[in-house]
Amino acid sequence: MSRALPRFVAMALFALFSMTSLSAQTTGSDGKRKAPSKVTFHKAPSEESPQAREKRLKRECKGRPNAGMCSGYTR
Repeated sequence: MSRALPRFVAMALFALFSMTSLSAQTTGSDGKRKAPSKVTFHKAPSEESPQAREKRLKRECKGRPNAGMCSGYTR
């Protein structure tokens, strides 16, 4: 029993210190969370322009009124 108490105390101290260091890593220096960095999206070279998409939808959707993506492009 005398050996079990120091091991328990050591484990409890280890758990306490590991939890406090973990919480210090997730917060900034002033105690507040760091703001996420700005996300930018790059257009792919194969992406179609809005004008090209409009022309394609008008061409492909003739005779299919209100069929999914063709909604509003049949006139």
